[in-house]
Amino acid sequence: MPTPNVEAVKLDELNGWRIRHGQAELLVAQQGAHVLSYQVDGQPPLIWLNDQATFKSGKSIRAGVPVCWPWFGNLTRNPDSVQAMRVSNEPATAHGLVRAMDWELKGIEAEGESLKIEFVLPYPENGLSGWPHHVDLTLTIVMDEQLHIHLTSHNRGSETVSLSQALHSYFAVSDVRNVHVDGVDGLRYIETLDDWNIHSQAGDLHFAGETDRIYLDTPPTLSIVDAHWNRRIELASVGSRSAVVWNPWTERAKAFSDMADDGWQRMLCIETANVMDDVVTLLPDARHTLGVSIASKPL
Repeated sequence: MPTPNVEAVKLDELNGWRIRHGQAELLVAQQGAHVLSYQVDGQPPLIWLNDQATFKSGKSIRAGVPVCWPWFGNLTRNPDSVQAMRVSNEPATAHGLVRAMDWELKGIEAEGESLKIEFVLPYPENGLSGWPHHVDLTLTIVMDEQLHIHLTSHNRGSETVSLSQALHSYFAVSDVRNVHVDGVDGLRYIETLDDWNIHSQAGDLHFAGETDRIYLDTPPTLSIVDAHWNRRIELASVGSRSAVVWNPWTERAKAFSDMADDGWQRMLCIETANVMDDVVTLLPDARHTLGVSIASKPL
């Protein structure tokens, strides 16, 4: 059984841990229970650590795997049931409330050949700001021959709760212009850059400009095929029937203060999600787990 090596690290204002297990290394921040990078020895990184990312307390990080919860994206674009959960006249932050909160590291333990890292989000005494529903959150990361990330929501309250969510994963690629996504042929998707109209995907998805699509009724497995790096990043999801594919391309990237102008070339987001008609409805004491297993396979 490999012995894990756990090192506490400081990332500017944020606390984190660098964890080695077997041939793999994981970097994770306490704020947001945020996976920042993941790489296997001798291979390019799987999870993209943006070299211009900022690590400031209370500010979300543009890199790795942000947790979007209890709503995804712009709250007003969410179904009415999700919008109704919020009780506030203040503008809603994008991608929910938990990305910039400190989670509690509950434990790191070996389970056979695997290493399990578990974070919990302590429920605030007065609830989350503008969102007064008692839902406990647990983020579990497992390192074995793959990287597994699972987000579990447990409704501890007495009322039904509706939420949207995503594991907003940034994947490292050799050049987004030379990769494609396999597994989307024939799927319906919402083209947010075309006034949120619904289109149908024909063939694999290739990239030649800004991309921001919500794929509906997705299969359990999607892949990023990267011929230059001779690999397929295989994404196997659980608890999800929707996925968001995003790349900002040139002009959007230039507008980001925390991304290099050419940073868009080296990343591609495929976000394992519960959005649109795939939102989660939690009855009292019910649980839901959203998860993705990430594997690198040679072409």
